[in-house]
Amino acid sequence: MQMTQGETNPVATEIAEMTKRLRLPHLRRNFQDLCTTAKAQRWDPIELLRVLLETEIDGRNASTLLVRRAVANLPGNRTLAGFDHSVSSVPTHVINALGTLEWIRRAENLVVCGPPGTGKSFLAEALASEGIEAGMRVSWFNSESLAQTIATAKATDTLSSTLAKFRRLDLVIIDDLGILPIGENDSEALYRVVETCYETTSLIVTSNFGLASFDEILNPRSIAAALVDRLAHHAHLIETTGESIRLSQALSGKGVMPL
Repeated sequence: MQMTQGETNPVATEIAEMTKRLRLPHLRRNFQDLCTTAKAQRWDPIELLRVLLETEIDGRNASTLLVRRAVANLPGNRTLAGFDHSVSSVPTHVINALGTLEWIRRAENLVVCGPPGTGKSFLAEALASEGIEAGMRVSWFNSESLAQTIATAKATDTLSSTLAKFRRLDLVIIDDLGILPIGENDSEALYRVVETCYETTSLIVTSNFGLASFDEILNPRSIAAALVDRLAHHAHLIETTGESIRLSQALSGKGVMPL
């Protein structure tokens, strides 16, 4: 029966209700348009079914990616595609090798040390973003937020379950270690996480201090030795050099839009 303008196709309404019951929101949202396309292009019914299912899968993948990004708590939107190799002291072939993420799959660590503004956090976030795109579970911290997470877990008697969550992650980033004073509680929290992740979860640690100087920023110093021992055992060590990229951009007028 031919439908007049303004009438609703009862079959389409029934299908929409089925997709709702089956929890296929992306298929439901695109069903009518895809059917119109299929009719116009004379698709085989099997091809239409394939495209409908592919639409649902793509929609779910996109939704999952958004959730992973929200959970990861990355500070910005830096990516490897936006990484400026011309101003970085890290060789391009090293960046490309890190971008394969094979080291994360081997539960290896990455420690990036160097002066402020030399691209340590940018590189860490870009690699974290790459990991999320690859379906990895990622979480971003600085020493303060990490200490707060552990302190809350201890206060609520959930420390074991909280540390177990770290083991289920693929990558944990601890950014700008030592940029703020690190007290005894912060040092303990850092050690607990490094020990928990050892040989199970990859860590990226960025710091203005080299590994040899960690005993100057951690309290007590005995924690520093044990922490560095575990952190460095399976770690790729990168030292950035040069002037601050941010300061250089500011002095050249690239830090703001022209007035």
